[in-house]
Amino acid sequence: MRKSIYSCIAALVVVSGANADVKVGNPMAMTGPIPDLVAPMALAVDLAEKHINEQGGMFASGEEYVIVRADSMCDPVAGVDAVTKLINVSGVVGIVGPVCSGGTIAQAESVSIPAGVVTLSVSASAPAISNMETGTDLVFRTAASDAYQGVALAELALAKGITDMSVSYANDDYNAGLAAVFAEHYAANGGKIHLNEAHEPNKASYRSEVATLGANTENLALFAYYGSGGITLMRNAMETGAFSTFLGADGMLAQEVIDQLGAENLTNATFTTSTSDESTPGYAAWSALAAAADLNPLGPFVPNSYDAAFMMALAIEKAGSANRDLIAGALRAIGNGSGEVILPGEWAKAKKIIAAGGDINYNGGSGPQDFDANGDVAGDFSASVVKDGVWVGKIIK
Repeated sequence: MRKSIYSCIAALVVVSGANADVKVGNPMAMTGPIPDLVAPMALAVDLAEKHINEQGGMFASGEEYVIVRADSMCDPVAGVDAVTKLINVSGVVGIVGPVCSGGTIAQAESVSIPAGVVTLSVSASAPAISNMETGTDLVFRTAASDAYQGVALAELALAKGITDMSVSYANDDYNAGLAAVFAEHYAANGGKIHLNEAHEPNKASYRSEVATLGANTENLALFAYYGSGGITLMRNAMETGAFSTFLGADGMLAQEVIDQLGAENLTNATFTTSTSDESTPGYAAWSALAAAADLNPLGPFVPNSYDAAFMMALAIEKAGSANRDLIAGALRAIGNGSGEVILPGEWAKAKKIIAAGGDINYNGGSGPQDFDANGDVAGDFSASVVKDGVWVGKIIK
């Protein structure tokens, strides 16, 4: 597909404008099914923007690094609309986001890839993203694929002695993909799955689904967004006593789950998410910055969001101009390179090295950002349980 005339014009304006702001699009799901999860992620993106501009901005001329936010609503249609406006109207040179896999896939296939614009997602983790580009090298992510998280969750279930389960997943790219990986690995390693069924989001009641799923087991693997059916399904299961144990992933990892269902009812609930290795220098630097900004450094995808915004700026700086065509190669150079290590917040240091013709290697709060051929990174995962009324995670080794 050819780039639209609007995206070409926007690209020319951004590249050629003297002392113009360097604008990067940030389609975040500020509304929709997971706003409580996304709010601190957006603050982390803003924090990266703040650090960059406080330390001299972009290039020798000190241009402002500007995050242009749009609401992708964790919805494919809204994601396409948001990114279309960011590229064709706002004239952004890159995309940091979206949050959800469905929106990421939809906008990349129909908007950002045809326009030649790099997408660096902060949290989209569906396995299908890895092979969607057909060689364009325009989609990257700072969060590990659920091809890894599904395996980690299955191994956690087996380690807990859970030998049989039913699986319920919301009918969307993220939850369906994660459930498929989980179920395959769980069954291949001796676990018995009684039922593995999709459920439609946003239903008023899931009592019939719960009754069917719980006919032969007390254990449920639930893959859903908390705000579009996950809480309701768990509430129905608790009301009927269908399940005693719940496992799942980051779509359910929100304080609202505890607030609505009660901490006393979640003693046997465990949810996994991407996390950071707290022993690394990158995490130590990030943790200090997050604490100063009153952010939870281990919040789901919060460090990944900071890293994505910071890395996009580093890539543009490395490219030497806000030229969309140079960003993908520069992103690999600063993520996979063997140059001097740059930690979160070290913008002035990185800028000085790049200006002198040197190479850098960014190590972020979410871990090393070494992209493979598909634009994916490896990652660590944590398992969170409720303690003292909040989710507390522990890294899974």
